[in-house]
Amino acid sequence: MEKRYSEYTQEELRLEIAELTEKAQKAEQLGMVNEFAVHERKIIMAKSYMMNPGDFKAGETYEIDGDPEHTFYIEYMNGVFAWGYRKTKQGEKASDDEEALPISMLGHKLDDI
Repeated sequence: MEKRYSEYTQEELRLEIAELTEKAQKAEQLGMVNEFAVHERKIIMAKSYMMNPGDFKAGETYEIDGDPEHTFYIEYMNGVFAWGYRKTKQGEKASDDEEALPISMLGHKLDDI
């Protein structure tokens, strides 16, 4: 039975990320887009378990890695996931849909927009 990332040590997570990065690079070189995407998502999740969820707070806004057009407003935290919604650079809700982002996808904290 496979271990969950929450059960890994920091060293095991580092090794897992290195292995997944290598697999992702190979998949990208071979043009295997779907396999590449799966490895990238696993890397994002493993990185989240290396971070401290306590560093992210409800009511704060953060940059989103890979999405320069939006920021992310956290309504609440649940483990390594920040729940909330995307905002445009003008500070308007991009959608009424609530979503969860792994904390490794969040960048710098921003002053409220």
